[in-house]
Amino acid sequence: MDSLNITPSIFDNSGLAAIKRQVKSNDPAALKAAAQQFEALFLQIVLKSMRDATPKGGLFDSEQSRMYESLLDQQMSQVLAANGGTGLARLIESQLSRDADADAASASSPVKIGSPAGMPIVAPASSSSAHDFVDKMMPLAAEASRSSGIPAHFIVAQAALETGWGRSEPRYPNGQPSHNLFGIKAGSNWTGPTVEASTTEYVGGVAHQRVERFRAYGSYAEAFEDYANLITGNSRYSAVVGRSDPVEFAQGLARAGYATDPGYAEKLTRIIAAIPLPSALAT
Repeated sequence: MDSLNITPSIFDNSGLAAIKRQVKSNDPAALKAAAQQFEALFLQIVLKSMRDATPKGGLFDSEQSRMYESLLDQQMSQVLAANGGTGLARLIESQLSRDADADAASASSPVKIGSPAGMPIVAPASSSSAHDFVDKMMPLAAEASRSSGIPAHFIVAQAALETGWGRSEPRYPNGQPSHNLFGIKAGSNWTGPTVEASTTEYVGGVAHQRVERFRAYGSYAEAFEDYANLITGNSRYSAVVGRSDPVEFAQGLARAGYATDPGYAEKLTRIIAAIPLPSALAT
């Protein structure tokens, strides 16, 4: 008789801790194990419900027999889950794998002009980090707003979306920042310095990783100035200049091709709505 491939018990704390650590690293084997454990737990609950619905009493009904039935159900659920079960584990594993791929795409470099957004981090690490980012960038955005007509907090929100609130921007090989807050690519007309970084391109709604060249600046002030010049100087973005409604602004950018991530407009709108006021204006 072939030996059964029995997964660790759902109550094995050390085993579960190891699975949790591996799932965080997006290890396919760990995703499969986690999915099987979830199905095993589900099956165990089903079996327990069936036991509870069965009339009690008789010669073999005792506290000890119920304990052994519970252990049997626990092990049976593990065996079933490890050998196909109801198919629930496969569905969970598939979903976990898609989420892991999406997270990997999100962790890539920011969106590029004419290319889709990688969308590193929609939410800031903390409210204090969001305030710090806004406080630092709002004066520069206010200057860009005067020259472009785009509300300053719209500009800060876009910089936050493109760089994960300043935590992800294209960098030189030595780690030096490019100050590129808006993911603007270095096209054939760009004569300034450049950096190469991985980015996420969406083709037909499917994310693909590519290495692209991006513009590099001497300061964040130069990045805001170049962004304002790009938006006002390129006719494709004429529909967003002067927009005061965040939804219209975000959707206009998406339609103009700033990014091809299907969720770009919705993500930008959410950040504009949630962006904290700079400290100087919050009092």
